[in-house]
Amino acid sequence: MYSGLLIILLPLTLGYLIRLNNKTGLNAVHHLLNAMVYVILFLMGISLALLEDLSRNLFSIFQYATVFFLCIFAANMLALFLLEKHNPWMVNSHKQEKPPSRLHMIFESLKLCGVLILGFLLGLTGWSWLHFASRASEIALVVLLLLVGIQLRNSGMNLKQILLNRRGTAIALVVAVSALAGGVVAALILGLPVKTGLALASGYGWYSLSGILLSDAYGPVIGSAAFFNDLARELAAIMLIPILVNRYRSSAIGLSGATSMDFNLPVLQRCGGVSIVPAAIVHGFLLSLLAPLLIAFFT
Repeated sequence: MYSGLLIILLPLTLGYLIRLNNKTGLNAVHHLLNAMVYVILFLMGISLALLEDLSRNLFSIFQYATVFFLCIFAANMLALFLLEKHNPWMVNSHKQEKPPSRLHMIFESLKLCGVLILGFLLGLTGWSWLHFASRASEIALVVLLLLVGIQLRNSGMNLKQILLNRRGTAIALVVAVSALAGGVVAALILGLPVKTGLALASGYGWYSLSGILLSDAYGPVIGSAAFFNDLARELAAIMLIPILVNRYRSSAIGLSGATSMDFNLPVLQRCGGVSIVPAAIVHGFLLSLLAPLLIAFFT
């Protein structure tokens, strides 16, 4: 248990200690991080294809991902609705700008599925040298977490800015706790250990990280279920943000999960105006920090 925790926390902490002052270095980290995500998903696809009794495992992935998505999404929506009712976010009415193409954003998300499927198809060949995928994914995971730590440290957010933005912090806490509650319900429905449900719910929409970490901890079935669960959350957010953002701003941010500080930020900004940006960044930062820590703790 402690060795697994160390594998996750040590590179994340070391990365967080590295401060970069030049834009070139930050861009290099960003591009390398994106590349590592594709590499690890490709390796995850290979590992999935090498499983015994493959057809039954594919059904399990679909079942787990569907139940977890529905439970977590429902729990988040209910908790965010109560937050909106208790602490409404009143803003001056404004005209929405045209949001980025939803089709383009959906395509960007689905490219990751394509890489996973490509690895899966290669794994079906059964070539003996493909068994290196498990060890290679562990090495790539350490590199990925190191880069994540660097990115979080150099995101431009400090503790004072986070604590001063109560709205973003409140939304993040509501999303974090309600998602865990939804994960417990899903685990009970599926007959999984509660700790597994809590770990799977701790991805908070960060599909490129949750699938990788949970594959390392529980194997490719649970890891793939986590990936598709969090991917479905992002796709739902892309579709719902323009509808919700004028009347239910906290819900629009909350549904984005950890991606409210990066992938979904342009949609939030164009639909909700500049005033929504600070809360969205703080919300995404906190969930991005919590996700690997909670997954490490629950696994």
